[in-house]
Amino acid sequence: MLIDMPPLRFAQSNGIRMGYYEAGPKSDMPPLVLCHGWPEIAFSWRHQIKALAAAGIRVIAPDQRGYGATDRPSAVEAYDLEQLTADLVGLLDHLQIDQAIFVGHDWGGFVVWQMPLRHRARVAGVVSLNTPHTPRAPVDPIQILRKRFGEQMYIVQFQNPAREVDAIFDNHVAQTFDCFMRKPLARPESSAPNLAFPQIVAAYDAATDRRSPILSAEEKQVFVDTFSRSGFSGGINWYRNMTRNWQRCAELDPVVRVPALMIMAENDAVLPPSAADGMERLVPDLEKVLVRDSGHWTQQEKPQEVSDKLIEWRRRRFG
Repeated sequence: MLIDMPPLRFAQSNGIRMGYYEAGPKSDMPPLVLCHGWPEIAFSWRHQIKALAAAGIRVIAPDQRGYGATDRPSAVEAYDLEQLTADLVGLLDHLQIDQAIFVGHDWGGFVVWQMPLRHRARVAGVVSLNTPHTPRAPVDPIQILRKRFGEQMYIVQFQNPAREVDAIFDNHVAQTFDCFMRKPLARPESSAPNLAFPQIVAAYDAATDRRSPILSAEEKQVFVDTFSRSGFSGGINWYRNMTRNWQRCAELDPVVRVPALMIMAENDAVLPPSAADGMERLVPDLEKVLVRDSGHWTQQEKPQEVSDKLIEWRRRRFG
């Protein structure tokens, strides 16, 4: 059994077998469905699962497509937003739940913002940690990232079909989580982050890192054991669909017509609070909250603050 996690269960959803964790009273509606980012798993929500269940709130946390205990289809196209959102609808169907509040962090944030656009009838509300809802880009987003950050930017590197970058992470699993899962150091506002993540991981030396780890040795081992079995390609395939997602959402109405909460992290270098400026134009019923002294891994860096806000907002908006 994973540290602080309820029993692992399985659902047949959208043609795959999905692993998920569930806690809290089944009578509580609407439940919260917690959607992780990259490179994470449902275990990333361990603190919130425990706190929400203790508060009498039903919570469901899946390992999403390509991750952990869930199937990893071979085709890259199997990881586009149409499939990722349909997986969550299938999970609700399996659990016989009409509507849920979808909570996402990092890539999970992109997925949950898509849920009310694609499956409005199944969505009671949306919460995103760090990831804003933005207008559809005027051109292919990979083209924008390549022009702005260059070929070494990690998302641009992920587009390489030869998958050399996948092997870097697969061959440095413990090093990846040692490098990523740390609190950021203070940096000048004007300094741009180094986004060549594969090369940073390959050259990483924990002995010279001044940042504080956010995982205990036991917690880190859960991530290391999981990704040693699964590899990183499933999650990286989400990035390989960014152009496809952009092409296929041209006709979608981008306005989110459900209650929404945006949780921003003060020190997130990749998804800073300023990225959420102007979101109200696309999300009319929006609340924002800033978590201070937190980097990108907000629900793990500041678990109590995130849990408390989720509980307060859920009770206030949904009873």
